Amino acid sequence: MPAALPTLPDLTQLTDWDRLHSWHPFTQSAEAVLYPPLHIERGEGPWLFDVEGRRYLDGHSSLWTNVHGHHDPDLDAALHGQIEKIAHATWLGLSHPPASALAAKLAQLAGSRLSRVFFSDNGSCAVEVALKLSRQYWQLTGQPEKREIVGFTGAYHGDTVGAMAVGDGSAFHGRFADWFLPAHHLPAPRCRELAGETIVAESGPSLRTFNDFLGQHAGKIAAVILEPSVQGAIGMQQQPAGFVADIAALCREHGVHLILDEVFVAFGRLGKMLVGQSEGVTPDFLCIGKGLTGGYLPLAATLTSEEIHSAFCAPFQQGRTFFHGHTFTANPLACAVALASIGKLEPLVADGTLTRRSKCFGDIFAKCFNGHPHLTAQRQRGFTAAVDIVPAAEGSKGYPAAARLGLQVCLEARKRGLILRPLGDSLLLVPPPCCDEREFRFLCETTRAALDAVVLRPSGPHPTFAEYAASFNLNPAK
Repeated sequence: MPAALPTLPDLTQLTDWDRLHSWHPFTQSAEAVLYPPLHIERGEGPWLFDVEGRRYLDGHSSLWTNVHGHHDPDLDAALHGQIEKIAHATWLGLSHPPASALAAKLAQLAGSRLSRVFFSDNGSCAVEVALKLSRQYWQLTGQPEKREIVGFTGAYHGDTVGAMAVGDGSAFHGRFADWFLPAHHLPAPRCRELAGETIVAESGPSLRTFNDFLGQHAGKIAAVILEPSVQGAIGMQQQPAGFVADIAALCREHGVHLILDEVFVAFGRLGKMLVGQSEGVTPDFLCIGKGLTGGYLPLAATLTSEEIHSAFCAPFQQGRTFFHGHTFTANPLACAVALASIGKLEPLVADGTLTRRSKCFGDIFAKCFNGHPHLTAQRQRGFTAAVDIVPAAEGSKGYPAAARLGLQVCLEARKRGLILRPLGDSLLLVPPPCCDEREFRFLCETTRAALDAVVLRPSGPHPTFAEYAASFNLNPAK
């Protein structure tokens, strides 16, 4: 008989261990000790349950990954079926059925040109692979001077060194800039869409600057990298329709690679399997992750063409091998779950189910936050949405950083049974696509109630986060 699972200690012990030994990502540890950590024990559909049985809506899709919900029976079955065979086998020089099948499926989804798949563990690594492949390709084809990268303002592509360099997140990555490879960041377009209505769409200045820059510097540019349609980590900033296709055409004209970073936007997040393909664009490199496994296990991939792959193929002594890889590359469990997730997702895209659900979400979101005096720049596309909190909707410079208004609102939401993560004083709503109308309504109405509890207090918001944290009891009713 299999050994029994160990019994976990009580909440007090878990909390002590967390505070003594954990270092959470993107979290200020001195701030986190001011409020109790939340220990999630299980999930069901779009809902999470803590160790004391309290229920919370997963309002950020477990960091933008969850597609079909937690504890999905089909994904669970795929995982169980694979674990009865083998949990891990190296992909370095060996193959196994789930990864071979998944590589073929991804190539099919991406179109005939992107026929080669390089697996990795997360989106940042998928970007690193694309950057290194582009750089080495130009070296192997006699153009070693093409070594610089072009990105866009506000871009975020991950936290490994290459991905940091091609992003534009100075608040996250600025202190490491002296390690970066040469990269340029050109102006992003202006766009704001809400509930299917385009409010602002201006790509001309961005495209003209981009074309002029490549006209002068294409001889030293290896690749352009772009998050198509929605730049998630800058607060769901959007791009006008046709912008991705225009960028792709200019890359072809000037002879530089195009990398589409679809780590966030692919696999249903915007209602499509792949965003670039839905806009008629095939890049030189396609980076995917997050929703690839439906939010179950770490897996990412970089897709590229046979033309690029062939430049690396030669007798070993010629030194053309791509020396890159990870211990758990193409993990069989992750690949099996990814295949099951894609199999569930394809019909939801094809029959319009995701389009109808995202429209429902957009309509509820727009109605719920319309006219709020402390919000500005509402934006929504697919299953992504954001609002910015300000002292007054017009002409405000924002709240002091020490107030941490976005975090205050997210913790108020937690009291009410909703999990969100802020981006500064922006509220990002990224529901799992499996949600129904009631769950979308709960997400939006609870966010609004939490916002009102913070900014519409008779005496106003707490001036510092420390003062706020001292004033509440986070535990919602079971």
